[in-house]
Amino acid sequence: PQGHKRRRATILPTPKEVEQKEQFEAAYKESQKLPRKERKAYMRKAMEEAIPDKEQRTEYVERNNERKTTNKIRRKVRLSKKVNLQREWNFFCTFTFSDTLHTESFRKSLRNTLKHLVNRKGWKHIGVWERGGDTNRLHFHGIFYIPPGGMVGEIVETKDYSTKDHRMQTAHQNTYFLERYGRNDFQALGSPMEVQHSLGYLMKYIEKSGERLIYGGDLPTYFESDVMD
Repeated sequence: PQGHKRRRATILPTPKEVEQKEQFEAAYKESQKLPRKERKAYMRKAMEEAIPDKEQRTEYVERNNERKTTNKIRRKVRLSKKVNLQREWNFFCTFTFSDTLHTESFRKSLRNTLKHLVNRKGWKHIGVWERGGDTNRLHFHGIFYIPPGGMVGEIVETKDYSTKDHRMQTAHQNTYFLERYGRNDFQALGSPMEVQHSLGYLMKYIEKSGERLIYGGDLPTYFESDVMD
């Protein structure tokens, strides 16, 4: 216990600081498409107008890039702890935005649906948003624990042609989500090794998109224990 913490006075950023941060965030996101060695140079170039002084610009980019890296590491550590402290995961799921069923409401609507399934059916999930490279179409990837009797809809096997891979592909789609959101895939996880592979996918999506992780259900980061003499 740390006792009562002294509340610090909130210092609001100046309009100039807000503008600098917005430009950095945009430059950082764009730079992730480049090779690692070229990213900082791209960010420094993009920040020339916001911070004309070269030394100040370099220091700003270095400091904020380090902040981004630290936050990314913390997210990965938190993800790993939460995944491995949950005894069982049984599905790796992908939900894909359908412009015939949703507009920008997709993200909010899917999160609300998953929240209701957590409260009513006992689902647990950890996931991340990601946009497809070619189409920029929004996806949600996650590992799920769906308890016995907690499944909604039915899982049906579908086959269609993948324009990306140029071959037929098989998906196991949930009819409940298919009706409401469009294409989805529920891949059963049958072993701890498959769970670790799925964890690797989520790590990759964190690197790629920079998005924050979405958690649902009782997923502790630590376990509690009594240490005896």
